[in-house]
Amino acid sequence: MQHVKVPQDRIGVLIGEGGETMREIEDRAEVRLDIDSESGSVAIDSVGDPVAGLVAPDIVRAIGRGFTPEVALSLLEHDLRRFELVDLASETRNKNDLQRQKGRLIGENGRTRELMEDLSGAEVVIKGTTLGVIGQPEEVEAVRRATGMILDGAPHGAVYSFLERKHNEIHGAPDLSTPTGNAEEPR
Repeated sequence: MQHVKVPQDRIGVLIGEGGETMREIEDRAEVRLDIDSESGSVAIDSVGDPVAGLVAPDIVRAIGRGFTPEVALSLLEHDLRRFELVDLASETRNKNDLQRQKGRLIGENGRTRELMEDLSGAEVVIKGTTLGVIGQPEEVEAVRRATGMILDGAPHGAVYSFLERKHNEIHGAPDLSTPTGNAEEPR
């Protein structure tokens, strides 16, 4: 049996309307969840496939860190798909620095976080003092490195260039060798 602590404001999401989300996690991960909605403590007991049961704590943690139940449950869809947390508080000097760095990671109107998702292919959530990532190992690593670059003070443009290169490595570059018809032919 494993225990996971979930923030109070995410207990309702974990349980779902009429217990729907909780039942889906139990069915798909082959576990039993015992949720203490007062303390936020969740006991996870594997009752079926032990491999699926090993993923259940990450599913519960991911929902607790702000991911939707659908995205958290995607951890069961592929063996290599994984969930990672970056502790932003340990990477910053104080509360003001934490707020500033979170602002840099989120970007204006959420643009930086969105670009991290679009270019890496991973799902990214920033909540409290953590940045959570769900994706394939190379996608998670790209977000982790981009996050490190931003926390180290790299300009956003450099981070976006890095993410574009990683996108091309992971997902394949667009074929730029075929003419588009816009360029003039040499004479």
